[in-house]
Amino acid sequence: MRPLPALPSELPEVEVAARLPQGFEALGTRAGIKDSGAPDLAVLLTTGGPAAVAATFTTNRLPAAAVRMDQEHLAATAPAGGGRYGWVEALMCTSGCANAATGDAGLADQRSLAATLATHAGTEPERVLAMSTGLIGTRLPVRRVADALTAISGSFRRDDEAYADVAEAMRTTDSQAKAAAVRLELPGPDGAPVPVTVGGVAKGVGMIHPHMATMLSFVLTDAEAHPETLQYLLRPIVARTWNQTSVDGDQSTNDTVLLVASGAAGAAPVEADPSALAALGRAVEAVARSLARQQAADGEGAATLITCAVSGAVDDAAARAAARAVISSDLLKAAIHGADPNWGRIAMAVGNAEIAPMSTLEAAGLEPDAARARAGQPVELDPDRLQIDIEGIPVFAGLPLAYDESALSGRMRDGEVLIRVDLGVGHGSGEAFGCDLTCEYVIENSEYST
Repeated sequence: MRPLPALPSELPEVEVAARLPQGFEALGTRAGIKDSGAPDLAVLLTTGGPAAVAATFTTNRLPAAAVRMDQEHLAATAPAGGGRYGWVEALMCTSGCANAATGDAGLADQRSLAATLATHAGTEPERVLAMSTGLIGTRLPVRRVADALTAISGSFRRDDEAYADVAEAMRTTDSQAKAAAVRLELPGPDGAPVPVTVGGVAKGVGMIHPHMATMLSFVLTDAEAHPETLQYLLRPIVARTWNQTSVDGDQSTNDTVLLVASGAAGAAPVEADPSALAALGRAVEAVARSLARQQAADGEGAATLITCAVSGAVDDAAARAAARAVISSDLLKAAIHGADPNWGRIAMAVGNAEIAPMSTLEAAGLEPDAARARAGQPVELDPDRLQIDIEGIPVFAGLPLAYDESALSGRMRDGEVLIRVDLGVGHGSGEAFGCDLTCEYVIENSEYST
């Protein structure tokens, strides 16, 4: 039996490093939020006036104060966007305090800090966006953070190390900072190629099972694009990358991703050239995919990254649903931790898979009527044509296959396990990323607030 081939991809190569695009300056510092004294405040400023921004947020019905404020500010700067895109001149992230489930007082805290940063940046509070992460039910130490914001004048830098400091300050239980970048060329006003950078940083290793959002991520570019264009690119990219990530099955109250374009590289607006728009989209998706994989690999207590790639589905939505069901299965996650090639748990998860909610399908590009009809439906498969591979070894093809269990178990101990599934009913494809379930995960989350 031949193993299933890798899924095709047109995404560019990604550099796993922090690269700050032109048009931004950055810093990461200490504001005294974390008892440990570790960096806990990240700030980004635009250097050439307002930048276009698009966002996706958690669909948890108890959104954090930062999420609520961001939606208000985006709606104020671009009323037609409904809180999904707009203009921004300053961005901040506080770590060590989620400022979620804190009511009107928590929202007032967030607004107060936005006003403080706006004063420093010489802009209006509505052009400030924020993220927060940490323990739910705790309020920000506003005075300490405000003092830190007041003290940072002259500390901003326009180099990659400053952006790496942003990633470091965003961390909570992350074992390491997360960053990714793609360099590309887009046509300039005269048609000549112009170097452009897409650089992202992210945090998040627990309470990860997003719908229409990520954990926390800034994705910056010096390409030029309108806010609505960024939203057009971002929503389906999130559906194919971060929405396909799960560590523990719990969606956070704070999930936020912000895609910001400064236009400082000097390229022509991507709206003028469909090929340029597509190239920028591929670069953003490559960065998003890398960050999502880094987050899954660094899941709390995790030792193994799980990638599930599905082909042969009725459509891409079905393939993504099957892949996400596999990497979300606690039984499968436990088997991966033990390097147990128990393919029955993969088959079980695929057989239970259901299509994503309507909002996620629409974000991925389906028309509302089609999304409504597909949402929540079982994923179709042909049991006689279903094939499952683990680490390139076919283990099931309509019937169980003979394979060397000991040898396959050994191959599952290298830090990443690739699961390939073909549903045998169409040409749709998709992938998802997760991690194993370990004793360390239970220990860490049993002591999180104490």
